[in-house]
Amino acid sequence: MNDVLPDQTPAWQYLEQTMRDLLAAYAYREIRFPVLEQTQLFKRSIGEVTDIVEKEMYTFEDRNGDSLSLRPEGTASCVRAAEQHGLLYNQTQKLWYMGPMYRHERPQKGRYRQFYQMGVEAFGMPGVDIEAEILMFCYDLWQRLDIIDVVRLQINNLGTADDRLSFSEALKNYLEVHREDLDEDSQRRLDKNVLRILDSKSPQTQEILRNAPQMPDYISTESAESFSAIQKILVSAGIDFEVNTRLVRGLDYYNGLVFEWVTDKLGAQSAVCSGGRYDGLSKQLGGTDTPGVGFALGMERLILLLEELDRLPAETAHTVDVYLAVIGSGVTEQAQLLARAIRQNLPELRVLTHCGGGKYNSQLKKAFASGARCALILEGDEAQAEIKTKILDDDGATDSIATSSVCDWLKANLKN
Repeated sequence: MNDVLPDQTPAWQYLEQTMRDLLAAYAYREIRFPVLEQTQLFKRSIGEVTDIVEKEMYTFEDRNGDSLSLRPEGTASCVRAAEQHGLLYNQTQKLWYMGPMYRHERPQKGRYRQFYQMGVEAFGMPGVDIEAEILMFCYDLWQRLDIIDVVRLQINNLGTADDRLSFSEALKNYLEVHREDLDEDSQRRLDKNVLRILDSKSPQTQEILRNAPQMPDYISTESAESFSAIQKILVSAGIDFEVNTRLVRGLDYYNGLVFEWVTDKLGAQSAVCSGGRYDGLSKQLGGTDTPGVGFALGMERLILLLEELDRLPAETAHTVDVYLAVIGSGVTEQAQLLARAIRQNLPELRVLTHCGGGKYNSQLKKAFASGARCALILEGDEAQAEIKTKILDDDGATDSIATSSVCDWLKANLKN
């Protein structure tokens, strides 16, 4: 787990604000839910034979003996919250959330055990139109972040539950012959959840899978038609994609369309955004039978990508606009009241008041170091009718003005 320091937070704020603006443009509404849930929620939704549940969840018993887990992802919690509060019955919902998730994984570049995700979930809409909207949202986000040239879309069709069952049986029969040559995890999954083997990172297992049954051969006509329809929309929208028949996602609740946006700029960890359709999840969790589709993106990964490519915007505004230097104890009260008046009359300006004393040269160095556009200098042992001003640029123009005229002077000299 890691800290995000003050020098790093502007990148986070830029990413968060960019996402919030686009979410507002698409009329999605925010939902917030706890970081702690009943462990059974994730076992029932994600699947017990997944890396997340088997190896990665932070799970413990509370004082009542109840098993709780820190949320490893947001979809299950979002479905639970929406169902619990009556948001799904005969309704459509377009929701989003942002916040920390927790997985006990091996830390690596761009991946921590506490990591942040932004997720979008849409409920009550069974057609390809909502799938297209969500993919277009992602595309628009990459455009706004100026990374559309380094991410690409991969999609696959998992079909219906019956389609998956037929394919799973065929895949298991094929892999059973090669059981002894599979990696250890795949041997265990062969008996419990054979589709997870498609996710195997073992080169030997992947070589065996080259001649395995292919998922498209087991997809129903209706599901195949829906998959063709979404591809047609993507082509019309000018969104490039590739069909990856090995893409199954690491969670058990998906059906139909699944997708990942990937990049080759982050090494082995290529996925920056993943999602798909999960029509049966709400019913699986004991709620109403509600269509669902959504995605989540890793914010650390995106920030790392923006930094690697130097795509974070140059600062368009200084962290500080006005540095108020206070030299001498006799003007402390006047300085605080002046700073307050500026903030009230010019709320768009960021005013940093020097506190703690210090000599003129020392405070002026701090004014330059703060990145402020100008300094106001109060100096003396009693309240002053005038104040010195200094533009903090190469010219460094200095002047004296009436204290009562400070706000007018700031308006005139700090227009942008």
